[in-house]
Amino acid sequence: MKHKLYQQIQERKATGKKSFAVLVDPDKVNEATTEQLVSLALDAKVDYFFVGGSLVISNNLDECIRQIKVSCSIPVVIFPGSHSQISRYADALLYLSLISGRNPELLIGQHVVSAPAVKQSGLEVMPTGYMVVDGGAPTTVSYISNATPLPSDKAEIAMCTAMAGEMLGMKLIFMDAGSGAKNPVPAAMIEKVSSHIEAPLIIGGGINNPEKAYLNCKSGADIIVVGNAIEKDASLIKELSDAIHSSEPVKV
Repeated sequence: MKHKLYQQIQERKATGKKSFAVLVDPDKVNEATTEQLVSLALDAKVDYFFVGGSLVISNNLDECIRQIKVSCSIPVVIFPGSHSQISRYADALLYLSLISGRNPELLIGQHVVSAPAVKQSGLEVMPTGYMVVDGGAPTTVSYISNATPLPSDKAEIAMCTAMAGEMLGMKLIFMDAGSGAKNPVPAAMIEKVSSHIEAPLIIGGGINNPEKAYLNCKSGADIIVVGNAIEKDASLIKELSDAIHSSEPVKV
């Protein structure tokens, strides 16, 4: 099984480089808006496109990914909301296990159902410990997952959960406050988790301005994922990307 993209993520983490992933919901884009996103992403030097959503009710996943791939060389990673969100046109798949919840379907059940299709797709599979954090408002991901989010003031619980996920073999840890969250994952929680794991740490949800993105990177995030804020104002891509990449250590 290939591990090209994961190796790149590891190498970026090892050298202190921070990455910016634009989250694209196939239900919320069309050919014109996708073309605009790709153009802005190229100009801003975006590192990854994450494609998927808690609910993908259109049949636009394949076409969305194909359009991105035809238009640029930015890697496309599927961020699936269900076992049906698989496309052979992407570069990799975040194989999410909801380690912050106790819903067996999202810990292993849907993986069993999807395993043959995932194997056949040829995608690079990146086992990811997914942790939903309370962002101060009900979100689609918390409703669909039927799981109680981690309390935002309990950094120790998040730390232990991430450590357990890593020791169980998860290659990435993804802490998500959810699309439309009022508050992002707290900086103190990011710092606590990042200092106790070696796996690259992805942070998403509630990041709606460059300052929040910069602070999260300085707290230990390796990849910042933004979707909802960009859906509202695509011009934020450049500002967010500059903030994320400016948080990297200065080369001497």
